[in-house]
Amino acid sequence: MAVVDREGRVLDANPALGALLGTDPALLITRSAADLADLREDPRTWREYRDVLGGRAARLRRTRRLRRSDGHALWAEITVEPAPDSCSLLLSMADISDQRDLQGRLRHLQMHDPVTRLPNRSLFFERMTRALEAATYDHGGTGRIGLCYLDLDGFKAVNDTLGHRVGDRLLGAVAQRLTDCAAPDGHLVARLGGDEFALLVRNSTGTEQLCDLARTVLAALQEPFDVGGQRLSVSASIGVVERPAAGTHTTWLMQAADTTLYWAKEDGKARWTLFDPERNAHRMTRQALSSTLRPAVERDEFVLDYQPLVGLGDGVVRGVEALVRWDHPQFGRLSPNRFIPLAEENGAIVPLGRWVLRTACRQARAWQLAEPPHPLVVSVNVAVRQVWDSDLVADVGAILAETGLPPQLLQLELTESAVMGSTGRPLQALQALSDMGVAIAIDDFGTGYSNLAYLSRLPVSTLKLDGSFVQGFRAEEHPNPADETIVEALVQLAHRLGLTVTAECVESAEQAERLRRIGCDTGQGWFYSRPVPPDRIQAMITCPARG
Repeated sequence: MAVVDREGRVLDANPALGALLGTDPALLITRSAADLADLREDPRTWREYRDVLGGRAARLRRTRRLRRSDGHALWAEITVEPAPDSCSLLLSMADISDQRDLQGRLRHLQMHDPVTRLPNRSLFFERMTRALEAATYDHGGTGRIGLCYLDLDGFKAVNDTLGHRVGDRLLGAVAQRLTDCAAPDGHLVARLGGDEFALLVRNSTGTEQLCDLARTVLAALQEPFDVGGQRLSVSASIGVVERPAAGTHTTWLMQAADTTLYWAKEDGKARWTLFDPERNAHRMTRQALSSTLRPAVERDEFVLDYQPLVGLGDGVVRGVEALVRWDHPQFGRLSPNRFIPLAEENGAIVPLGRWVLRTACRQARAWQLAEPPHPLVVSVNVAVRQVWDSDLVADVGAILAETGLPPQLLQLELTESAVMGSTGRPLQALQALSDMGVAIAIDDFGTGYSNLAYLSRLPVSTLKLDGSFVQGFRAEEHPNPADETIVEALVQLAHRLGLTVTAECVESAEQAERLRRIGCDTGQGWFYSRPVPPDRIQAMITCPARG
């Protein structure tokens, strides 16, 4: 300890202070306490010290790294406070070097991965945050930052077959190769967990630098590893992100890197992929649509258009197919291919399908009441998940009873892949619907791997030929005789099984005539009409369509 006057000069010092600083305490008399305790270097500390000297503050406490007269460094906790007589101050120094060293060792253990000795996720995020801040305000750098985020392909198989000990040794070998790749430019390498690693590039010079680093890493990891006498081969998928540091947050950077890593996996693994803002925007849009599908059904954001099913022999509209559209408040009107696959993935297809079925049946009943001599069959698409995740038979029965639509005026369309090979519950549901009087159609017929013999055992009444068959009938192109032969064979097969045939994607009079000539029953396509609102269908009911 030392006694300090109000000017900051040492009046007296005890032997312990001299021993701590490696000097004779008598030599400390009249010395500046601020110099002894290194209180001038930090402007904030210097200001607060002056406040204590002037009586404007009661105490100052700081931790400082000091250097003894023999050159040895130590960490000391400095305290400055008024003495009991209030005319002077007491300066005390406590050597906390051992405590600091212990804290440093504990922090190193806390911030480093025990398997690879690399910085762990916590230290990586700390360094990345500092790098972003420094790059934003350091005018001497490039102001940019880059990240390579990688995941080992097939690492789980190593753990499962050879054990975690071998897996850990492999991770250590991977870490060494990554360190070697990053060492020339001093990039930070970290293990984020499992078999995930990251390389942080501070003050990056552009995407090419990151792409070059990704190529180097990929090539290094593709060389076999010798682990305990075993030669192991692994590859990696790498997501690459590079951008200006200004306006970039660690969360966004990691999300972008994680997304890009997923793209690399999705594109075939063992590759690197650069972040693509457009692709990410599409992914974000897809996620936004997926998450709002169910609420959109409740908010009544969907509408139905209808496309006529026309008799090829007489041009009379026999029915319509109900096609759902989404009037999205942000993205405008969306066609089914934008949201139906998402609805099938997340289960929203069940409430959406129920809404489509009810709306279509209600509209078909209105047409029936308006034009009793010309009843229209309404055809509604059904996803196989609707059969598995809901009681489709009960739903159809309830909706028919609610709307008053006769069962024979409803046709349900299922894709070929959903119907062919149906057993158990799906087949029972189809049979129950058929027994109810509802027609069953196979949509996109001819594009799957059909077991044609199975057709005779299915309660199916209609085959809808995929439009790819009809495209070969275009007059402006050289007709392919094989297309007509295949379609004719399918039509004959269907008729012998007691089924009717609808051709999709009819776009010209020549196509319609050829299909009529080979015996196809009905046609659907832009030659007759695009999908239109229900009020446009009313006029077609009594007027024969073209062809």
